[in-house]
Amino acid sequence: MSTDEPLILGIETSCDETGIGIVRGQTLLADAIASSVEEHARFGGVVPEVASRAHLEAMVPTIRRACETAGIKPSDVDAVAVTSGPGLAGALLVGVAAAKGLALSLDKPIYGVNHLAAHVAVDTLEHGDLPKGCVAMLVSGGHSSLLAVHDITDITDGVVPMGSTIDDAAGEAFDKVARVLGLPFPGGPWIDKAARDGGDRMYVTFPRGLTSQRDLERHRFDFSFSGLKTAVARWVEAKRRDGEDVPVNHVAAAFQEAVCDVLTRKAIDACKDRGFEHLLIGGGVAANSRLRAMAEERATAAGIAVRVPRPGLCTDNGAMVAALGSELVRAGRVPSPLDLPADSSMPVTEVLNK
Repeated sequence: MSTDEPLILGIETSCDETGIGIVRGQTLLADAIASSVEEHARFGGVVPEVASRAHLEAMVPTIRRACETAGIKPSDVDAVAVTSGPGLAGALLVGVAAAKGLALSLDKPIYGVNHLAAHVAVDTLEHGDLPKGCVAMLVSGGHSSLLAVHDITDITDGVVPMGSTIDDAAGEAFDKVARVLGLPFPGGPWIDKAARDGGDRMYVTFPRGLTSQRDLERHRFDFSFSGLKTAVARWVEAKRRDGEDVPVNHVAAAFQEAVCDVLTRKAIDACKDRGFEHLLIGGGVAANSRLRAMAEERATAAGIAVRVPRPGLCTDNGAMVAALGSELVRAGRVPSPLDLPADSSMPVTEVLNK
């Protein structure tokens, strides 16, 4: 690790995790996270006001913890990067305000970066430079997107949207189906565990949204998981109405199979469409064991290489923000203005808030 590489502190507060990452070049020095997920569990989903308050309380202690882990002082950093969008408006405001205060007090430049682009950039911390041309599939509670990534540091044409969810994102569907099955929040890890604990993926065949020939003509690279969620709920309700036990492990496995089938099928098709030989998967659902296995299997058969960060870097974290900040600094991009806003609907084509 060269000390000539930029030292970047990244702040992530787009949802319910306060993440502080410190990166030198493409080397991760610290990834400190304070999660408020337990405070939201009793509501069955994230409450924006609760998340914002939790960020306020966790910000300074988490920055201190990250600096101690990295063995640096805040004044050592070369720049501050922060998620300026998309995300929950109040949560974003806390992170952006903290980053402005830190950058102003240290007289350091600030980079307001895109949350989705950061999920792509974090892979550099594990696998090095991104290929010049890849498809990124981002799957989380708020997003299910396919992106053509030409250059993550090109702030005008580097990221091109190919498709996105038209209703429930994959992560939302996991949460809602988990609730139907009586599993805790957040649902993704619990459904994955239930499926692995003896679940039969072929027990019942649930629908694959937007995969019919007619749908593919209009929504080739788009996703829809609302119908799948409803199908699972109706199936479970029918069993309970008839007084039958619901085989939770089997239902979880069959539901998960449907989600992963659609995601990987469309991702491989997107790679073939663009002529790209690399598929990058990011976002919280990228930690799902079945998705990782199916993507690897199908991509290998198609001659496509898969890049997936380790599970801890797939979920929201400060490391991914610092990683994107580092790539932008290394590429010589002009920093954001100090009055940059928090933009809850920041488009993925806007890698850097200018």
